[in-house]
Amino acid sequence: MKSAAAVVLFSGGLDSTTALYWALNRFGSAAALTFSYEQTHGVEVEAARRVAARLGVEWRLLNLPLGGWVKSALVGDGKEIPESLADSRKTSKVPRTYVPFRNGIFLSLAAAWAESRQIFHLVTGFNRIDTPDYPDTTIEFASRMEAAINTGTAARKLGRRFQIHLPLVELSKKMIILLGRQLGADYSQSISCYRGGEAPCGRCASCEIRFQAFQQLGLEDPLVTRLKKEGRYELGTGG
Repeated sequence: MKSAAAVVLFSGGLDSTTALYWALNRFGSAAALTFSYEQTHGVEVEAARRVAARLGVEWRLLNLPLGGWVKSALVGDGKEIPESLADSRKTSKVPRTYVPFRNGIFLSLAAAWAESRQIFHLVTGFNRIDTPDYPDTTIEFASRMEAAINTGTAARKLGRRFQIHLPLVELSKKMIILLGRQLGADYSQSISCYRGGEAPCGRCASCEIRFQAFQQLGLEDPLVTRLKKEGRYELGTGG
């Protein structure tokens, strides 16, 4: 396995899977960094491992005990997960599925790991079009994080500069899937459901957006196709 040219924040979901394929196409090699932070949808972690293994890329898992430390429906703080994207955007406050500064934490740790290996490209699957309104997925946020990382690391002393790449940030989910298909992405292992099942619940914002995107393209979701073949799919059960 050759040395990686980029580090991808890799959750195992559809967006980060596309980002990983994009990084491999752009840089020729990449390492996938996954975080297990006691999220309700931790099944993504195993999906990430499988995808990385199939692609033959280095995969690292970092455990972060955020449950009970931060407040979010995604770490089981007792709040209900919104039933749709519209529901998640009803409040003027941040969505209940927002995990405080999650992407800032991830990027900081990814930068530390990458710097120790002389890798200066960080790739994310941040998306703003078809997602809840999270403050840590914006172009401005990534730009400021990039500046902080370059200020707080030894990159400048080495004549190098960190870059945070956001190849999906202004794409709709439909466009992300089209890009992934062009890159040969295999979505059959990618998990998106917030409720923690491998089979989509069909109700949460993440499932709703994914289902509609494949429907708009006239395609069956490869994850659904695989689960049907395995006799493990029934929409709405979440598992």
